Amino acid sequence: MPDIYLAGELFSAKHLLGNAALADHLARESGGRFRGILPQALPQPDGEPRAIRDADLLALLACDAAVFQYDGLELDSGTVVEYMAAKFADIPAILLRTDFRHAGDQKEGDPWNLMNSFYPRTVNILVNSMQLFQEALSAGETAAAAADAVTRDAAAQVCAALEKVLAMPPVLPRAIGPAVYEWLALMPGRLPGGPEGTARLFSEKVAKKLL
Repeated sequence: MPDIYLAGELFSAKHLLGNAALADHLARESGGRFRGILPQALPQPDGEPRAIRDADLLALLACDAAVFQYDGLELDSGTVVEYMAAKFADIPAILLRTDFRHAGDQKEGDPWNLMNSFYPRTVNILVNSMQLFQEALSAGETAAAAADAVTRDAAAQVCAALEKVLAMPPVLPRAIGPAVYEWLALMPGRLPGGPEGTARLFSEKVAKKLL
């Protein structure tokens, strides 16, 4: 069962609820194949900022793939940092946008800043959540059921995209992989477990044919 890190804004009730609902629908739509790992459910020792950051990064590096919720006129900075960490680690990624507004500096391209585009082993999903919500309302659904239908639709698209991105071959050359994963432990200021911990993660990914 691949573990999928679910990254995004997690500062309000609607963010927490939306991410949890996405995890639930991801499990249902995949028939239990994909398990969503929720950053908000990770232990937060004493609420210490660095400990929270380190726990999130380690959870991300341990996962088989990740979904990054790229909503808003300005992308959430923490989510962008996590996406970059995933790309350094050559983790298969989904960029999911349910915000129907076009933002950023790409007139014909992705609806976000161009520095977040064009990375390998990444699939983009754009969902017009307002359109889907209105369609569900017109079909007689309650507002809550319509919102749930939007998340269900997004999860179904994510499941298909995950199958695609997980089948993509690694980009990180196997010969330099151990050194890259050692650096990933040191680059943020030495993650708990140090290079030995990230070396173990690298070996596990190699065994799964992810790297």
